[in-house]
Order: sequence, then structure tokens, then C-alpha cells
Amino acid sequence: MAITIGAIVAVVVLFLSNAIRILREYERGVIFRLGRLAGAKGPGLFFIIPIIDKMVKISLRTIVLDVPPQEVITKDNVTTSVNAVVFFRVVDPCASVVEVEDYLEATRQIAMTTLRSILGGVELDQILGERERINMQLQEIIDEQTDPWGIKVKSVEIKDVKIPGDMQRAIARQAEAERERRAKIINAEGELQAASKLSEAAGIISKNPAALQLRYLQSLVDISAENASTIVFPVPIDLFKFFQKKEDHT
Repeated sequence: MAITIGAIVAVVVLFLSNAIRILREYERGVIFRLGRLAGAKGPGLFFIIPIIDKMVKISLRTIVLDVPPQEVITKDNVTTSVNAVVFFRVVDPCASVVEVEDYLEATRQIAMTTLRSILGGVELDQILGERERINMQLQEIIDEQTDPWGIKVKSVEIKDVKIPGDMQRAIARQAEAERERRAKIINAEGELQAASKLSEAAGIISKNPAALQLRYLQSLVDISAENASTIVFPVPIDLFKFFQKKEDHT
């Protein structure tokens, strides 16, 4: 009798140990009953039927998927190596188990092929200068393809773009030429503004010839203040006209 009670207790304990399931807040259990999908359960404490029910545990936390470097030929025929990172999470545990064999590997493959496809249709300057727009485009395409699997792609970020050495030198020369062009434009704009101000000053002085003589004297004071050994005294041009008229009369 004691053996029978002990056997019953052992069976009950074994049954409960196989029937009781406890899942964390970020976990869900996809239940298959006799091979058919019965739905998802969790989090917390729940029961399944041993032998009849099978459970697949799925995490709902955000997954960071590293996309390995991909050799890409851009639209302007530049070979680059680009890697990226994909942030996604499972929003439908049942679809992530039923619709695809391995949602992690499937998402990685989709991300790799999409990365090569998108970057192959843009130029190198766009990859370097319009990275945010390309990230948004990658996120939309990958999210659209993984949506039937119950996957929600939050963002895609291009991490590193490796450029051949000769192309790096060409880009450096281009950047240097661009800086020189900007410097010449700024210098030309400065000359234009100076010429405009000089023209305004000449117009003001022409209305009062005495102002020109005062400017001569001011220049003399400025030169003397520098303790120079040579003093240049400005002579009005009208004085030379006086001597020229005198020679003409003689």
C-alpha cells in the first residue's frame, strides 16, 4: 500500500513538473497541441498538458543583429565594404515560429541582400553624405519583408564604410580643391566689398576737395606714429597741374 501511494505521489510530482511553466515578462510560450498551433501563453505561471502540448519559448526583447561587411559596387563603380546593425523585435510570437524556420538567420539574410541591393544603386558621395536617408530606406524595406514573420524592424544603421586607398586620396584632393575654391570666393567677396566702400568714400570726398587734403594729413600722422625713418608726404595732384599749365604758357 505504501509503495502504491509513493508511486502515485511520484507520478503527480512528475506530471506537475512537466505541466507547470513559468515565463519572464519579456518571454512568451508558443503552444502546439498534438502538432497544431494552440496560441501563445505567458508571462507568469500557466499549465500545459504533458506529452500532448509542446512549447517553444520566444523572447520579445529588442535584438541587435550585426550584419557582416558586404562588398558593394556603388553606382559610380567604386568598390566599398559596408557593414551595418539591425535593431528588431518579435511582435507576433506565433508567426515567428510558424511562418519561418529561424527568424534570426532569415532576418540576417534579408538585411545582407537588402544592404547590397540599396547601396549598389547609389553613388559613394550619397553613402557618405546621405546616410540617414539610406538608413530609413533600408529600415522600410527590411521591415516590409519581415512583417509576415511577426518581426518589427525598429532601425537600421550603417556602421562603417571602408574605401580603397586610392579613392581616399582622390577624395582628399577633392576636399582640398573645394576648400581652395571657397577661400578664393571669400577673398573675391572681400575685394568686392572693399571696392564698393572705396567707391562710396571717393564719392563723398569728391563733393568736398578739402576732405582729400585732410586725408593726406591724416596719412602723414599715421606714418609718423610708427617711428619710421622715412616720411612720405603726400602732394596734391592739383599742384602738378599748376606746373604743367605754366610750362604750356612758356
